Amino acid sequence: MRAIANPLRGLTSDTAYVSSYLSTIKGPVVLVGHSYGGAVITNSAASDPDVKALVYIAGFIPVKGETVGGLAAQSSPSIPLVSTVVPDGTDVSIDPDHFREVFAGDLDKNTAAGLAVTQRPANTRAVTDASVEEAFRTVPSWSLITRQDHAIAPALQRSMSQRAGAHTEEVNASHAVMISHPATVTHIIEDAARDTQ
Repeated sequence: MRAIANPLRGLTSDTAYVSSYLSTIKGPVVLVGHSYGGAVITNSAASDPDVKALVYIAGFIPVKGETVGGLAAQSSPSIPLVSTVVPDGTDVSIDPDHFREVFAGDLDKNTAAGLAVTQRPANTRAVTDASVEEAFRTVPSWSLITRQDHAIAPALQRSMSQRAGAHTEEVNASHAVMISHPATVTHIIEDAARDTQ
């Protein structure tokens, strides 16, 4: 098992980064993406025939030409963001004062506060770069839908999962499902691995 650090610099460059990392792994791969990471795996998996399954954890599943920003606009209300101008554009992060209600409503206040102050900002290109691949068309996919999600509306998660033909499971959890329900997340990943052996 490996955890790739998503650079959060933009869908195009993040896809290239993950694709490059995948090329160093020998053997079958189950690729897992949470939130924006879903868009990254949708694009990067197309470059590697060793990817046998895609697992979306409360994730974006764009089709060609869509942007994460365009999909996110279908959720309401919009996520409260804090912007910072940086040398290569603008970085955004979730407003720490609203982090728990948006991202981690089923976590205790201290845990959510810790996540709020340690969150990594993403460059706005993460939401403006258009998706160019649809790996889910040829790679079996699974999607864990989070019913208490205020970052990606559950209805949007269902819609994206349905058009991708993903095997779906649902859980009463916030966007931070991997922390509040780790066993459920583990279970769907293991299902994908077992069913694509």
